[in-house]
Amino acid sequence: MSGRDLFCEPRRIRRGAALTLVFASALVAGAATGSFSDPGPKSSSSPSSSPSSLPSSAARSTATSHHEDVAEAAAEAMADGKSPMEAAERAVSRSGDRWGAVYSQGDYEEFEEALDGLYTGVGLWARRERDGRIEVTRVQTGSPAAAAGIRKGDRLRSVDGEKVTGRPVTEVVSLLRGDADDAAAGTEVSLGLERGTRAWSETLRRARLSTDSVTVRKLAAGVTVIKVAAFTKGVGDAVRTAVDQAPEGGGIVLDLRGNSGGLVTEAVTAASAFLDGGLVATYDVDGQQRALHADPGGDTARPLVALVDGGTMSAAELLTGALQDRGRAVVVGSRTFGKGSVQMPSRLPDGSVAELTVGHYRTPSGRGVDGRGITPDLEADKRSLERAETVLSGLGDAS
Repeated sequence: MSGRDLFCEPRRIRRGAALTLVFASALVAGAATGSFSDPGPKSSSSPSSSPSSLPSSAARSTATSHHEDVAEAAAEAMADGKSPMEAAERAVSRSGDRWGAVYSQGDYEEFEEALDGLYTGVGLWARRERDGRIEVTRVQTGSPAAAAGIRKGDRLRSVDGEKVTGRPVTEVVSLLRGDADDAAAGTEVSLGLERGTRAWSETLRRARLSTDSVTVRKLAAGVTVIKVAAFTKGVGDAVRTAVDQAPEGGGIVLDLRGNSGGLVTEAVTAASAFLDGGLVATYDVDGQQRALHADPGGDTARPLVALVDGGTMSAAELLTGALQDRGRAVVVGSRTFGKGSVQMPSRLPDGSVAELTVGHYRTPSGRGVDGRGITPDLEADKRSLERAETVLSGLGDAS
């Protein structure tokens, strides 16, 4: 087992499509972007102050045995001349691990690369509307989609001749991304599009693109909105820079809606922009309790609202829980997804990777997130940004 821990959002997917379905709530034209954490040297480890939060020995042995079962199944299959990866997939399925997954070596390498903020795709984001139609919600500047003139608000009717209306967003991602063999930069994908009464087709070539994980915009009254789409490499520092450059005394909206997670070290760095050190979260790995701490020196005075919704997952929930428990932010929106488990990867004999659940994390007050999510301080399904501005104005008056 490697020393890298993974806090991942759900990936109940088949191999080959694995990288296309990771961000179910933010369709990045087949972008492969995951919800990993790597506590590594930036994390602090300390015994838990609450022994009751430690998992039982039975839970610890179960987590360990699942890794052993998968590894043994893979080794036996290889010895018999069969596919270790397929054997591992069957073992993961039998284990009942809700978040367990197996990746080919190539898929996993691409998955990790995506955490550096890179992906192969055409540069569009989309969502499924209530009537089942797929609407483009954002087009990345300089991308093939932008060059083709595709705009926010356009509707996607088909991908390579297959109708997408009514399909889950994850399936649409799979079509856009293509199979593992034909998803490289330079490969073509044909899109059927609709804008008002106009219907047309575009054939685009996939390209290597950088994700726009952090976007910043200014609102009236000196309010800065920092939108974090995912916690890829460098996002934590980007958030701190955005805070440093915000107008003096102005409030901040940290928009985590639709954020499916990412590198937890980046989420902790982002927390450090708003906290003066202290606990961000605790988590356990096979019974060993660990803790994540913010760096000192963050801006603790500026009014702050965190925007969340049902697409806020994993590392984004960890950050939200820390800001809420520490009394640093008012959380506005709807209940978050509820993904608070810890995964760790292990390399199989053929180079593929099995990723299995080994524990769970908790907020600073000891709240478990998995299966529960985080309840906002102020419910606001619609016009939540306007509600956030109203809250900020009140916080400014109070200060």
